[in-house]
Amino acid sequence: MPHTIELDDDVWERIDDYREEGESHAEFIEELLTVYETEGTFLQEGYSE
Repeated sequence: MPHTIELDDDVWERIDDYREEGESHAEFIEELLTVYETEGTFLQEGYSE
């Protein structure tokens, strides 16, 4: 069952900055969640332990 979430315009703009050409918002969010589920954390540029 699909759910609707509301995001501020600035969040959508940030997402658009990272999406590949032709990639939908839903596809991007699915990929982001897959990375989170696999790695247990979101990756941050320039971050290392």
